[in-house]
Amino acid sequence: METIQTDVAIVGAGGAGLRAAIALAEADPGLSITLLSKVYPMRSHTCAAEGGAAGVIKPDDSLDQHFSDTVGGGDWLCDQDAVELFINEAPRELTRLEHWGCPWSRETDGSVAVRPFGGMKIKRTWFAADKSGFHILHTLFQTSLKYPAIKRLDEVFTTDLIVVDGKVQGCCAIEMRTGQMIQVQAKAVILCSGGGGRMFPFTTNGAIKTGDGMAMAYRAGVPLKDMEFVQYHPTGLPSTGILLTEGCRGEGGVLRNKDGYRYLQDYGMGPESPLGEPVLKTMELGPRDRLSQAFWHEQQKGNTIQTQWGDCVYLDLRHLGEAKINERLPFVRDLAKSYSGVDMVTDMVPIRPVVHYMMGGIHTDITAATPLPGLFAAGECACVSINGANRLGSNSLTELLVFGRRAAESAVAYIKDSGVSVDGAAANREATAVEARIRALFDRPEGDETTAGLRQEMFDTMEGGAGIYRDEASLTATTAKLAELRQRWQTLSVRDKSAVFNTDVMQVLELGAMLDLAETVASSALERKESRGSHQRLDHTERDDTRYLKHSMASYRGETAPPAIDYLDVTITKSQPGVRDYSGAKS
Repeated sequence: METIQTDVAIVGAGGAGLRAAIALAEADPGLSITLLSKVYPMRSHTCAAEGGAAGVIKPDDSLDQHFSDTVGGGDWLCDQDAVELFINEAPRELTRLEHWGCPWSRETDGSVAVRPFGGMKIKRTWFAADKSGFHILHTLFQTSLKYPAIKRLDEVFTTDLIVVDGKVQGCCAIEMRTGQMIQVQAKAVILCSGGGGRMFPFTTNGAIKTGDGMAMAYRAGVPLKDMEFVQYHPTGLPSTGILLTEGCRGEGGVLRNKDGYRYLQDYGMGPESPLGEPVLKTMELGPRDRLSQAFWHEQQKGNTIQTQWGDCVYLDLRHLGEAKINERLPFVRDLAKSYSGVDMVTDMVPIRPVVHYMMGGIHTDITAATPLPGLFAAGECACVSINGANRLGSNSLTELLVFGRRAAESAVAYIKDSGVSVDGAAANREATAVEARIRALFDRPEGDETTAGLRQEMFDTMEGGAGIYRDEASLTATTAKLAELRQRWQTLSVRDKSAVFNTDVMQVLELGAMLDLAETVASSALERKESRGSHQRLDHTERDDTRYLKHSMASYRGETAPPAIDYLDVTITKSQPGVRDYSGAKS
């Protein structure tokens, strides 16, 4: 096993990981930094983000309004001290990206352009046409190349944290091109490994988003927070799950049912609304959770269109005209043509809600530190929490920047203040045990179980029992089925015995991580007997602030036991829970 020694190891080279690496190099040029990535950094999932990044820049906007939109959008489950820090740092981080060369779209006077996004009452989203994540990632990657202290390990699959005497001392990984194990001994580790949306069948998430980092932290004893809150994006292509950005609706796109009716006007018009509260007066610019729930109600009424990939509705942008679509949404137009055979200039595009983002993740405090000394986390794998029960679109790209930098600053402070050093012999023993566990996968006898078969059963279980709407019966059945799948995973064999780019062993390990996370989603959802944000219970339809204005905390109890669920108080500073009202949104 190869051993690499470094000061800080960063797992994940997307937006959060690259921002953390740059901040580390800026903070102390003498630090050694090792950046581990499952893929070449420009293939990280940040590249797929289309719509933009939120930050107050215009004179008619304010930090208070961004705070209010974020907390209300999160159904008051956000930690308000974290939101305050986030919205204050957001404009500085986006401006810094501009200085590094990010080509933000412009107004006619040359100032940065902003567009409306769902749940935000004022235009606030900076964008680069409809390739915002692509340009942000390119800008960060190019900037990172200036710093010789940043050493990259591309195409390595990180499997486990190394924990010695209650402190993180590095991580273990598989080098994909050789199959060899690597141990990275580090004084601090920052997890920036993304979410786990691939546990669902219809998702905007790329194939790499299997929750590996979250599962590593979970198995190492760090609680996963608010895992029941899984966001569906209302406009995904039904054939692939590929996202059509919220910018489509921000630019004026509308949703229509099978009869061509703009159905969102029927949801949120009064207390008799099936959604329970008047939040969709802004129609397509309502928050993502409510738009996805409206689709479900239209589906129950028989108002959706049947396709070979399931039910869908239409996204109509024809009225925008070809010139505006080509200026603001050229990539989305190409996606619709390539994957649905539809030109949005002349035809409506079939879409359906698809899993997009996990509000929950590794429990961190406002400094991006986890309860495990030496371990920090940022981005979608982490839960600070600024997103609460429902993330507002375009907050996440900014979150990568704000908390990626903050995780780096905290890691530097930890190293300097604690005087930590790596116990090489003990770290090597832990790494050797990890290697033995992974090598044992190759020795399992071949049986009838297949990775693809178990994964499909997980898909069906999660979509059927822990989707847009849930209830006691569906969640109880889901948790039982997931427990069974976890046990069956213990007998799953690696059939490809080769070393070079062995995708079989990686898929087995990824499936194990997803099953761990899926169980935390279902168990946390079963215990939260209320409806809040993206977590909607048919048998507990009201929000219950008396009992559940709290973060759920799922803790690992071993391979044969379900997670333990506990709760942590939400930090409230100045906004008391109220009604989510979007009637005053400006377009």
